Parts: sequence; structure tokens; C-alpha cells
Amino acid sequence: MTFGRLGRRVIEANFQGGAISSDGGVMLLRQLDRRLGLSKAVARALSDPRDPDRITHPLQDLIAQRLYGLWCGYEDLNDHDRLRHDPLLQTAVGKVTELASSPTLSRLETRASRADLVALNRVLIEPFIASQPRAPRELILDIDASDVPLHGDQELTQFHGYYDHYCYLPLYVFCGQALLTCLLRPSRIDGAKPSAAVIKRLVTRLRQAWPTVRIIVRGDSGFCRQRLLRGCERHDDGYVIGVARNARLHKAVAAWEDELKAAFAETGLKQRSIHEFRYAADAWNIERRLITRLEFGAQGTNPRVVVTNLDFPADALYDRLYCPRGEADPFDGIEWERKPRRGEPQGGGEHNRIKEAQLDLFGTRASCHRFLANGLRLMFAALAYTLMQRLRELALAGTELARATAATIRVRLLKIGASVLRNTRRVRILLASHHPQRETFLIAVRALAP
Repeated sequence: MTFGRLGRRVIEANFQGGAISSDGGVMLLRQLDRRLGLSKAVARALSDPRDPDRITHPLQDLIAQRLYGLWCGYEDLNDHDRLRHDPLLQTAVGKVTELASSPTLSRLETRASRADLVALNRVLIEPFIASQPRAPRELILDIDASDVPLHGDQELTQFHGYYDHYCYLPLYVFCGQALLTCLLRPSRIDGAKPSAAVIKRLVTRLRQAWPTVRIIVRGDSGFCRQRLLRGCERHDDGYVIGVARNARLHKAVAAWEDELKAAFAETGLKQRSIHEFRYAADAWNIERRLITRLEFGAQGTNPRVVVTNLDFPADALYDRLYCPRGEADPFDGIEWERKPRRGEPQGGGEHNRIKEAQLDLFGTRASCHRFLANGLRLMFAALAYTLMQRLRELALAGTELARATAATIRVRLLKIGASVLRNTRRVRILLASHHPQRETFLIAVRALAP
């Protein structure tokens, strides 16, 4: 290949550089994975029907190869037909020979069973439990759903009116930035199904680890279901969940809205207030505490309503607990009285986490025909997200990448040119001398040292 001239010099290039990799940072993933034991735990959880005497690529190697490939930006299995020869990816997986081909990885996905997906969801919560240095006093679980667009003839393909396309409807549960559950569902179902069972399973496991922890469930109005509310009350869990507006609720808050409207007409300034009242929907067995945040401005009224079984002040509960969904770290009730710091996130944070898992780590890549195979692909994206989240906590704390997204970390820390020299005694990895994140890379290596 020729690229013109530089003065009197002709610029030429070819693909004959030899054992050179563009993913020098993959060794950080190897160190992190060995420390967490994630690939090993996933391999133990998955069933493997292959004949042990004829296995060339152990299940743990297949898992590591797939997760590291996702992390480095290779979402397609076809990419591994060349990546299997990459000496650095081989070293990260723990081999000095060719890695698995794309058909071998494809068979891993297509033989997925429902029991495999259930087992992997059990694995997903364990890194979070192990990451806590001491028993937390309080945990806040954020539950939300998103869409995975479909463009083929996949199993259980259904049209969703809200998203206006054919899709799946995965369910996610986060605690802070940690992903605890990732469940693929068909789209033509109640968006809250089976949230009550998922929360019950998570609470059971968390209380096995920390019997006295207080757990609070947060979610939008799509999860305001009698079964979930009663489940939280039965197990002494707190909840603060959005409530969809209806005619009865509008009538209950009409007087307060009229006051705001009159104040806006008098001052010309946007008005805001928070109130609480008791309410029972037709499907509820008891009256529950509702908190409404009302606003009136030039564009009219903008009401929000949440239901809760917590007894904290209404304004603190709405502004300091419900609004920062998915973004704030777990905190104790005494912190709810403080004012938010400048620049502190104020809401919608769980959508950022879902975007990282779906877009940066290819959680929307549902191109398999089988529904369960696509569920396994979604789980691989969730496990890759767990690696990324733990990398930020363990290796990048205090650096400029401590709050970076997965895509930014990939570009700035993993995509490092590296030459690999191997002999019978050692593997030498020669990273690019002038890489701008050299100091950050060294900090991460020291943090992840055995």
C-alpha cells in the first residue's frame, strides 16, 4: 500500500509486521479476571456437553476469549477467525497456541439453556458481594427495562408499541453502578414481569451475606405493581416507585395545582411544591403513602407521583432518594437531609449504565435465531460490564478514567500497540513507547498486581 510521499521519501505499508497487537491493554483484563475469578465462575456455572477426551478449548478459555473480545470492541464472532492468531489475546487467555474459531464460539452460544441463564444470573451478583469491604447498612436496588431491536426472524420476535419496532425487552437491576441481574424477555409482556420474583431472589442472596442490611427498591411507574409492593412489604424491604397519573390522582392533587397556577400567574416564575397523601388503587389491598412533586410553568403543569413505605420527609425522599435513581452511591438516611453538591447527578442514572452495557459492550447484538442464545449474548455483555465496573473501582480510582465510560476506557487504555516476543522462557510485551495513558496504565497494573 502506498500513501504518497513525504519529501523525497515514498510512504509504503503492508500487513507483514508480524506478532503485533492493537490491544495491549487486554493484559489488564487478564489480571482483573484472575483476581475476580469471573471466567472460572462462569465456566463452572455453564453446562458443557462435550466429550472431555476430545476438548481442545476448555470452557473457561472460551469464556475468557469471548469476554476479552467484547471488551476490546469485537462484537462479532467472525472477528475471532483472525483474533485467534493474535499472540496477545492468546497470552491473556492463557495459551500459546491458536484460540477457538468462530464456529466453536457459536456452538457455545447456540447450546445455551434456560438453566444456564439462571446460573449466570447467580454468578453476576457475586462480584458485587465480594467487592464490599464490610457489611453495608443500606443497599438501593434500581430496576429498569430497555429494548433490544430485532431485524431478523429471531425466536419470540414481537412488536412493541412504545418502542415502535420489533424487539426484546430485557430487565436490569443495578445497585449503584454494579449490575446484579440481566434477564432477556420477549416484548409482548407486562414490563414489570417477573420483577417481584427477581427482587425476591436478589434480596434472599444479599441477606444471606448481610442479614441486617436495609434494602430499598427504586423504579419508575412501569413497576408499580401490587405483587412487587406486597413482596417488599412482606420481606420488610423499602420501596419508592413511580405511579402513573390517572383521573383519581389528578383529582387528589387538583387543589395544589391550582395554587401553583395562581402563584405563577402572579409572579411569572416557575412554581414547584411537594406534597403527600394516602391513596389506594383499585388493585391494591391497602392505602399507601404517595408523594407528589408538582410544577407549573410556561409550559403548564408537570406532575410526578411516587408510592413508598418509607417514613422519611417527603421533600428529602423525593429529591434525595428517588430522583438520583441509578447514579448515586448507597447512603444512610441521615444523609438525605443534606443539600446536593454542585454537579451531583440528579436523575436517570440507571439509563446511563444500561447504555454502557448495551451500546459500549454490545448488549443489543441479538442476531442469533434462538431466543436463549440471544439471552446468553446479553449475559456476556453483562459480565463484560461487570469487568469494566470493577476495573474502574479497583484499578482506575483516583485517575482521570475513574468515571469514564467503557467506550472511553477501551479507546484510551486498551487500544495500545504492542509487539509480542515469545520463546521457551518468557513472553515479552513491548507496548508503544509514546502512549499518552502510560502513567494511568502503570497505576492500574500496580493496583491489580497479585
